[in-house]
Amino acid sequence: MQFLQIQRILGILLMLFSTSMLPAVAVGYFYAEQAREAFMVGFLITLIAGLMVWLPARKQRSELRTRDGYLIVVLFWLVLGLFGAIPLYLLDMPDLSVADSVFESFSGLTTTGATVITGLDTLPRALLYYRQQLQWLGGMGIIVLAVAILPMLGVGGMQLYRAEMPGPLKENKLTPRIAETAKVLWYIYAGLTLACALAYWAAGMTLFDAIGHSFSTVAIGGFSTHDASIGYYNSSLIELICILFMLISGINFALHFLAWRFRSLKNYWQDPECRAYILILGALFIACCVILIHFQHYDTLTSVRYAAFQTVSIATTTGFGVTDFSAWPTVLPFLLLYASFIGACAGSTGGGMKVIRVLLLYKQGSRETKKLLHPHGVFPVKLGYKPVPDRVVEAVWGFCAVYVFAFAVLFLLLLGTGLDFVTAFSALTACINNLGPGLGEVSAHYGNLSSSVKWVLSFAMLLGRLEVFTLLVLFTPMFWRR
Repeated sequence: MQFLQIQRILGILLMLFSTSMLPAVAVGYFYAEQAREAFMVGFLITLIAGLMVWLPARKQRSELRTRDGYLIVVLFWLVLGLFGAIPLYLLDMPDLSVADSVFESFSGLTTTGATVITGLDTLPRALLYYRQQLQWLGGMGIIVLAVAILPMLGVGGMQLYRAEMPGPLKENKLTPRIAETAKVLWYIYAGLTLACALAYWAAGMTLFDAIGHSFSTVAIGGFSTHDASIGYYNSSLIELICILFMLISGINFALHFLAWRFRSLKNYWQDPECRAYILILGALFIACCVILIHFQHYDTLTSVRYAAFQTVSIATTTGFGVTDFSAWPTVLPFLLLYASFIGACAGSTGGGMKVIRVLLLYKQGSRETKKLLHPHGVFPVKLGYKPVPDRVVEAVWGFCAVYVFAFAVLFLLLLGTGLDFVTAFSALTACINNLGPGLGEVSAHYGNLSSSVKWVLSFAMLLGRLEVFTLLVLFTPMFWRR
């Protein structure tokens, strides 16, 4: 393990992250808010800490290995979440504890969208902006940004990229050089954010709200500048724009790149994962519509409108709301929570297990069923017309097994703290899938939970964001052997 090289890169990344607090300072100055002081102090603390970490190892130059990449990514997300909580803790309004500050910071950076803060409409604009920006940085991953803009990472950039990017097919690159791939991803990400902000602004949002909501929409985060979330505006046009950009952001960004390069949309439907993603959302939408209309929860048009929004919001793990979906007929909240386990596509900003993994699990299950009938038959698992290597299928099975095991252990821990079954299940589901809203005590916010619960859920968010293996591999003895 090359600890000095890891220390050097960690220091650089921490100094880079410190600059993310300066826009909040600028917003505070623009609106003449005292909150700017907390963000300035947070910036200085983070910058000095990064400098102190970097200086002793500044001359270290060596090639990163795979295990180094995993350690850097985990350490940085952990450190970033802790340092990102500093300005939140220093603010007088809201008055947050250490556990609350860390929970909110991790929720933002992992694009979970679970919040402990209420009364958003009355809080400083600097804080509101900072929360939204945290999600935007976490959406594509600040590590990918670092790989794009820090050529000093050299060949080790590939190891960071592999450890950071979601999905089972981590070797896929859009361009021959990994730094160029990272740049392409961030150009697409920034372009979608700009388009989303302009659309929101044109639809009637204030410029501040449009920018803030574009950050959390494209990042599939779910933070809002209002307690009522998107429902605050009561605008079908804004909801339609939100649905569109949530759908787009839940698709593999590689497909957006191909669509832009070849000026064609056919790649979307030709991609098996994207096709499955659209079909799953379509089936969920129809189910929600039918049940809401059957139980006469709303009138027909309102049922269709709310079903469309909440289906896309929950299934893509965004977490925006236009109504309290926890008050729907009991089957629907749980159906949507189950859908969040599937989540969005690999290579997107969404959470969950990813559609491609669920698709491969289905195809592998189908293959095993056929083998029962034809023991000597050869049935390759295919995505489209291409067979999937057995190594990838085995990795997916392993991922799901570890995912379920981690969920079971954390679920028991939450029950051990005294939470009721529904609250514990939904809170853990919402956090490990990076969804946000839950049921029971966490249907509105997480502020009433105990500190021990918040620490467990913060770990669950990180576990979900790093896709389990990236984090848990650090707890294996083999990882630390020379």
